[in-house]
Amino acid sequence: MYGLILALLTLLFFFRIAGQALVAFSGVAWLPAMEEWYSGLIPYPMLVVIQVAMLLIMIKICVDICRVSGFFAIHRPSWSPYLIGFSALYAIAMALRYILTMFYRPGMRWYGGTIPIVFHFVLAGFLFVLGRYHAWADKR
Repeated sequence: MYGLILALLTLLFFFRIAGQALVAFSGVAWLPAMEEWYSGLIPYPMLVVIQVAMLLIMIKICVDICRVSGFFAIHRPSWSPYLIGFSALYAIAMALRYILTMFYRPGMRWYGGTIPIVFHFVLAGFLFVLGRYHAWADKR
């Protein structure tokens, strides 16, 4: 079950990368404009490289856990509190980012610029589920 949930979250992250790339490189009009996908903190070419690297690692984690073999399939209960704790802090930070964005940039209410925030929640969820996978090893 953990592998399936991780795979679904990975697929969602893939759709984010693909959607943003379609807008950036193909000028697709039926998707939101680039400003909606991209906060501008990291230059987009560098951001794409980072996102693809993250996606490849996420895929490797999913494959290992689904196949029940490989580096990431090995249960490491000591990882669990760190992964779950970091995922919680990450999600709280994104919730605060959303609240502050809505407060200080009322023109963006309610959905403006939320695509990056939503997908940070997807990544936080991935880390949480991975943490639960490792915590589950303690209970077997």
